[in-house]
Amino acid sequence: MELEKFSYDNKIVKQFAIATIIWGLAGMTVGLYIALELIFPALNFIPIASFGRIRPVHTNAVAFAFVGNGIFMGVYYSLQRLCKARMYNDTLSKVHFWLWQLIIIAGALSLPLGLTTGKEYAELEWPIDVAIAITWLIFGWNMFGTILKRRERHLYVAIWFYIATFVTVTVLHVVNSVEIPVSLFKSYPVYAGVQDALVQWWYGHNAVAFFLTTPYLGLMYYFIPKAAERPVYSYRLSIIHFWALIFLYIWAGPHHLLYTALPDWAQSLGVVFSIMLIAPSWGGMINGLLTLRGAWDKVRESVVLKFMVVAITAYGMATFEGPMLSLKKVNAIAHFTDWIVAHVHIGALGWNGFLTFGILYWLIPRIYQTDLYSKKLANWHFWLGSLGILFYAIPLYWAGFTQYFMWQQFTPEGFLKYPNFLETVTQLRSMYIMRSIGGAMYLFGFIIMIYNMIKTIKQGNLLENEDAQAPALSKIEGSHEGEHWHRWIERKPIQLMVFSLVVVLIGGAIEMIPTFMIKSNIPTIASVKPYTPLELQGRDIYIREGCSTCHSQMIRPLRFDTERYGEYSKAGEFVYDHPFLWGSKRTGPDLAREGGKYPDSWHYNHMLDPSTMSPGSIMPAYQFMLDDNLDTSSTAPKIRAMITLGVPYPQGYDKIANKALMVQADLITAGLKKDGIETTSDKEIIAVIAYLQRLGKDIKANNQVFTTKK
Repeated sequence: MELEKFSYDNKIVKQFAIATIIWGLAGMTVGLYIALELIFPALNFIPIASFGRIRPVHTNAVAFAFVGNGIFMGVYYSLQRLCKARMYNDTLSKVHFWLWQLIIIAGALSLPLGLTTGKEYAELEWPIDVAIAITWLIFGWNMFGTILKRRERHLYVAIWFYIATFVTVTVLHVVNSVEIPVSLFKSYPVYAGVQDALVQWWYGHNAVAFFLTTPYLGLMYYFIPKAAERPVYSYRLSIIHFWALIFLYIWAGPHHLLYTALPDWAQSLGVVFSIMLIAPSWGGMINGLLTLRGAWDKVRESVVLKFMVVAITAYGMATFEGPMLSLKKVNAIAHFTDWIVAHVHIGALGWNGFLTFGILYWLIPRIYQTDLYSKKLANWHFWLGSLGILFYAIPLYWAGFTQYFMWQQFTPEGFLKYPNFLETVTQLRSMYIMRSIGGAMYLFGFIIMIYNMIKTIKQGNLLENEDAQAPALSKIEGSHEGEHWHRWIERKPIQLMVFSLVVVLIGGAIEMIPTFMIKSNIPTIASVKPYTPLELQGRDIYIREGCSTCHSQMIRPLRFDTERYGEYSKAGEFVYDHPFLWGSKRTGPDLAREGGKYPDSWHYNHMLDPSTMSPGSIMPAYQFMLDDNLDTSSTAPKIRAMITLGVPYPQGYDKIANKALMVQADLITAGLKKDGIETTSDKEIIAVIAYLQRLGKDIKANNQVFTTKK
């Protein structure tokens, strides 16, 4: 049979590998810094370095820069070899690489400046969202072009996961990023309140599922057999794993919203499908681990396989813990606590991090045609990383239980034993110190790997174009009698893509359509009115500073929540919230009923120096809000955007919004003056106070008034 000669593009693999290392170092360093900020609040010394602003820098850098580049590194290497074809177009590969890096840089610059949507894992503003969509489509074009020109009839299981990743992430990103631009750097999501929460956590959970999990499962199915020099344990199990996983995963998002104002039926769907997820998830873990059956001597000798075994084990732990956390009784304990942070990092540090490290240790020496510089250093990295994960996660699990038991503990007389939320915060300092030590160990191990990689690269030579040969697809024999039934779809990538899309759309459609189309699912409250212009500006400053990172605005119908914060939250309270701000972590107290709890002067002094009003507080100071002028030029465009979204402001209100803003600001300023605080009405702090004092008041009385006279 005549063979066609071609070459694999290793240069693009090298570029993504180097980017993975660089952004991994940046993301993990920022992660360690924000961990230290919770121990030493003085590290929040400038606005661009405050916890609320750079926490999303860490999450985005790790998820989309480190893991994202790791995905592309692994896909570009494995896809060419699985298809026996060079990437479809070298220019598309280069454009994809550089656009992705520019997106990362744009995010790293914009987020510390406070340019954020406030939506977790989707904080980047609308121009960057557009760039992400374009870049992702370029990647898909290149990937499918390569698959279509392949010289291998059947699509290996890794490619199934790559295809499902592409189609699902496309849908997730587009649906969650539908927003109304206010300016070049500001937008509002079209969804509000409960609907926005459902869409966001449908996206947020499935960003973990289809960006941090399915592509890495594809990499697992390719690189573990390669490193172990053994075939995948079970072809049939891989089929069940793939189809069950992509069908079930998409339903599970509502388990992030248990005990919230989301309709009960949607919460229940999330719980049911989360529990079912254990089966396919563990099927994949078992398939990966049993691929190494009979090769455990090799595992002991190979640092690559050590990293991969721990990665798969961490995947198994995280995918058992996730369904367990979706049980309502367990969720009542874990939600809003550091348990969730520990859970997330088992996946990020163990599954994503360790599998990436294993691939780098296997791949870099091969494309540079040399041996790894130091196996001893690689083993040091493995043990430091493993211990780092334990030192990171175990204290946070302990912190999670500490928080819950202190929050819900009552005295024999029926009163909260720890009514002051700050009492729970001060108890966690030692656990946060241990977490930081674990993070430092993990980062130090990573730095050792960087040194090892640099020395390995220097002693080798990059094989940019790796020669290969294979028969043309047209000359390969077709199907054979007695083949497995699934083989027919493995020959048809377009059909596989369409079937994957249909499978993942079913769950999202069934959860969202009733929530959006049936008004009774989101009952309104007559006393709830839109925000005044000043409150809207204050809310946007609150979002800019990342306050919802530490403060929730969702009181659950649990006795200890209602005793501490007041009446539980209802869906109708949030109908004008673009975006919703329910939060996912309580490093500080819930603020849903903050309005009227303290005088304006308390909030002023609290933002100036939190420790003066709350001794022992770890909240950053926001003195700059006392000095910076409020940008009122954005008021009218914001009001017009809200009107477009259906918020019922009076006709022509945008033209007089700033006049109404100043009337309310002058009232607050005058009140502060009575308390001995001299300031002016045009400062940002006045808008923030207005917003905080509004929270929760709507359900107490219909006290909202619009100024419509000139």
